[in-house]
Amino acid sequence: MNGTSVDDQIDEGDDLNSHLGLRPASRTERRANRRKARARRGLGCFAGLVSLLVVGALVAGLVIGYGKGRDYLEQLFSAPDFTGDGTTAVTVEISKGQSSQSIADTLEKKGVVKSAKAFERAARDEPKSRSIQAATYTLRKEMSAKAALALMLDPAKSVLVQRIGFVSGSTKADVVRQLQASKALKLPSGAAEAALAKPWSLGLPSYAKNNPEGFLYPGTYDVPKGATAYTILKLMTGQFARTQAELRLPQVAQGKGLDPYQAVIVASIISAETNRAEDYPKVARVIYNRMQRKMRLQMDSTVHYVVGKDGGVFTSDEQRNIDSPYNTYKYRGLPPTPINSPGKDTLRAALAPAQGNWLYFTLVDLDTGETAFASTADEHQANVRKLQAWCAAHPGRC
Repeated sequence: MNGTSVDDQIDEGDDLNSHLGLRPASRTERRANRRKARARRGLGCFAGLVSLLVVGALVAGLVIGYGKGRDYLEQLFSAPDFTGDGTTAVTVEISKGQSSQSIADTLEKKGVVKSAKAFERAARDEPKSRSIQAATYTLRKEMSAKAALALMLDPAKSVLVQRIGFVSGSTKADVVRQLQASKALKLPSGAAEAALAKPWSLGLPSYAKNNPEGFLYPGTYDVPKGATAYTILKLMTGQFARTQAELRLPQVAQGKGLDPYQAVIVASIISAETNRAEDYPKVARVIYNRMQRKMRLQMDSTVHYVVGKDGGVFTSDEQRNIDSPYNTYKYRGLPPTPINSPGKDTLRAALAPAQGNWLYFTLVDLDTGETAFASTADEHQANVRKLQAWCAAHPGRC
């Protein structure tokens, strides 16, 4: 503003008025104008002072109340979290290159932490979280985020040691033998059988009637630190539950007029009778066609189950005459329980059999698993002769 005062500006205004031919302000008017200008200048200074005081007060309040304010905000936007060290064991696989956010999402889906955000915050506050390695961890369900992170940062306590696998079609007796022989578990004698003797604690579906046969889902399982036979059995029944949900087994079975237990029994017979996935739906159709016609199923696999025979193709006359509800040569309908634990493909085949009028099937080549299907007894006998010829050419194989 060129260093001129307000009074000077007002006088200059009088000169300008004179120049323009206007009436110059009187002395009284000039004094009044000077008082108004000073008042405006004072009011501006006062407003600036008030603004500074308000800002200062806010800053001071933020500084003084930072701790309480931070606590309030964190509480307001807190992430749901469990408390404590968790409950039952659960395995979690972390892949190479997973971000902390992805790890947090995985833990939430597995039920380890209550929310991914809780784990992300715990990891953010712990510099060592960047060193989480790719591995399969043994954690627990419903852990606090900090407890889960601490366990993952201690691989000696949480990282998987070994794995154990069970093939499709394993009976519960097979599972017991395999658990007892496992070097990873090192179970005391009788531990697996004792765990299996408490079926009500294994999480079986209600229609299983407290019989684990058929529900010890096949597959490869991680052996957690300190695992017992019960730990592995729970993993197996848990995987069956997930597979059942994926296939919507109870709903689909009931929609076809089947009890879900019957569907599992059919799937177990399929598992024992053939090992080619393309034949699963056809075998299922043979079973349903024979049941519909009130024919005996005449499945060697059900007889093998009750006599304890493992493998082989044929049954003897003596075995086929045994008095047992599992003897489908003697009794109509399905056996009373599954005869092994089927996998997803055989379960799916039991729910979605192929279309066809076949009433018979038989293996004709044990090396390839080729199975021949027939609609009449004469066609079936011709296929049986093919199997007999193969067996004659391969002594000791049948």
